[in-house]
Amino acid sequence: MEVSNDVHVESARIQRLIEDTLGMQPGNLLFDFRQLDGQVRLDLITVNPRHHQSFLFRYEVGYDKLDALRKMLAYVQNFRDNESSYTLQWRARGDKELQTSYFRAHNVYEALDKLYYGRDLNTITVFSVVLNPSS
Repeated sequence: MEVSNDVHVESARIQRLIEDTLGMQPGNLLFDFRQLDGQVRLDLITVNPRHHQSFLFRYEVGYDKLDALRKMLAYVQNFRDNESSYTLQWRARGDKELQTSYFRAHNVYEALDKLYYGRDLNTITVFSVVLNPSS
């Protein structure tokens, strides 16, 4: 039981570090783990507190849960240096209000993949995608 408990403690510690690094409140960041071809895939999902929509922030694959978490922590500590910033304006089907979301991605397709994560493509209409100037 000792090893298992240590893994849980380390897992919780890394998850808190990721939340703190991103400045996210608990509950606005979901850690979704699943087995994938003998490895563990971690989908890090953000939940917008204003409109309660969820989006993919990033996924990592590791040989176990801790490996995936460590890779995610390394990513969140450096992603602003390696990816471009995009602003997407969109509306969910049935809503009247236009929403604005911001994504870090290598290209426009990756930004759109993050927006549509876990959704049918017909549930959201995208009105604009803008590559933000780098600072």
